[in-house]
Order: sequence, then C-alpha cells, then structure tokens
Amino acid sequence: MADWGLVTYTVLEVLIAVACCLGNVLVVCAVAVGIQDCLREPTFCFLVSLAAADFLVGAAAVPLAVLLDGWVSLTSHQCLFLSCIVLVLTEASVLSLLAIAIDRYLRLHMPFRYKAIVTQRRTLLALSVCWILSFLLGFTPLLGWHNLSVAGTHSTNTSSTLPNSSQCTFLSVISLPFMVYFNFLGCVMAPLLVMTFLYIVIFWSLHKRLKNSCPQARASLLREKRLACSLALVLMLFAGCWIPLHLMNCLLLFQGPQAVTQGPLYTGILLSHANSAVNPVIYACRIPKIQKAYGQIWKRLVLKLNCFTRNKPIQQSVATH
Repeated sequence: MADWGLVTYTVLEVLIAVACCLGNVLVVCAVAVGIQDCLREPTFCFLVSLAAADFLVGAAAVPLAVLLDGWVSLTSHQCLFLSCIVLVLTEASVLSLLAIAIDRYLRLHMPFRYKAIVTQRRTLLALSVCWILSFLLGFTPLLGWHNLSVAGTHSTNTSSTLPNSSQCTFLSVISLPFMVYFNFLGCVMAPLLVMTFLYIVIFWSLHKRLKNSCPQARASLLREKRLACSLALVLMLFAGCWIPLHLMNCLLLFQGPQAVTQGPLYTGILLSHANSAVNPVIYACRIPKIQKAYGQIWKRLVLKLNCFTRNKPIQQSVATH
C-alpha cells in the first residue's frame, strides 16, 4: 500500500477506535445508570456484554490491528498471542448476539415461564459461558493451529504473502485454513445461521399474534416487535460488516495472495472494526429505553457544566478579594 494509503488507513482506524470507546462507554452508562433496574432484564445484560466487546475492539483490537500490520518487531509467540486477542473479541460479539436472540425467542415463546427460566443468576452464568467460550475459541491457534512451524520455510500460502518474515503481521502467524474452516464457518457462520432462524421464527410468531390479538395485548406485541427489529438490525449489520473480510480470507486461501489486493483487504478490516462504532447509534435510534437514558445522561452533563461555569467566576472574584 502506498504511504498515503497507509496514513489514511491509520487515521481512519484511530477515528473508529475513538468512536468505539466513547459510544460504547455511553451505552454501558446508559444501561447501568440511566435505565432503572435494567440489569435485571436479561436482554440489557447481553447488550452490555456486546457493548463491552465493542469497547474492547476500540481499546484493544483496533490498536493491535494497526501494530500487527508490520509496525512492531515481536517474537513469533508474542505476535500469535496478540493476534488471538482480536479473535477473542470477535467471538465475544458473536456469542453476545446469539445470547440476545435466544433470550428474545424464550421471552416470546415461553411468556409465562420466562421469568422462572431466565433468572438473574442464569443470565450471569450465560454471560460467563459466552466470555469463557470466546477465550477458548479465540486462543485455539495457541494450541497448534498456526503458522509458526512453517514460518521459516515460506512454503505455505500464508507465509508467502509476508513482506518480511521478521515482521509481526496477523497472517504471518494465524493460519488461513484456521480462519476459513474454524473461525468463519464454525465460529461465525454457524451462530449467524442459528440467529437468522431464531429471528425468522420470532417475526413469524409476532406476525400471527398481531393478527389475532386484542387491543390490550397489541401494544405489548408492537413493543416486542420494535425491539426485535432493532436487535435483528444489529445482527444484519454485524453480518454485513464482517462477512466481506471473511470472504476475502476464503479467496486468499483458495486462489492465493494475488486474488485480493491490499486496498480491498484494508477496506474489509476497516468495515469490520466500524461495526463496533455503529452499534451505539442503532441503540440510540431504535431502542426507546436507551434513547431516554442517553437524554438523561446528557442533561446531567449539561447541568454539571452549567454549575461549573457559574461557580468559576465566583471563585475568581473571591480570589481577587
């Protein structure tokens, strides 16, 4: 990539990282502080988990993506470990989305048993399982499915794409077969297909119930439909932002390094990271409780700023006397 292209890529990554951190901190604050008793609602607990993963994308994954582009010289095992962190955060997002889809399905199809089944303790247990699985799946390359054993021979399609074997780059240590067969097909596409099926069932069920519902139940079902639409939109954006990069990995594996130039590859990386910055905007535009919480947070900030600006002249006048 030309120097100007690399600079543009780095600047865009910095902007995405800042947006990820600020936006998702606001989401966590909105849910934890602005919405009363929201952490007792499983859906919002899983949204906080997704926001935490998106925040870590901005705080850790994006900086690592820039560093793992040949900017730093690390040992091969250090490079492999840092590359795995990016995989962990991607998997945390996927599993949080899956947990949200399962929660909405249970809420709709077991309305009378839902509160007995989905308790706060089980919700926290599900969150723990999501993150533990994310670490186990993300750190799978450390168990041996990597390029370190062949990096010196330059005999694989992955290592042959490297500009310099001493540089730390993602594809210098992470195997393309791992990225395609295990990460894409097993850890991303399989959960996405399950979630797609669950949302199809949810919308079909809501459509039938709305046709036969009484006016009292209709309002509740419409709220449920609006929330389901918002969460399905988050899922579609995730798929739309991540699948292009995975498809490019497929091309690299099956057709070689000449199949994908650096421009589209960097665009795919930027698109995947931008997904974590877009989610807070979706929550703000589509979920009324979070909209209201955002408004309360901004009002508090404005009030504090007004108090600060009013007190400052008073302090200055006291100091002069």
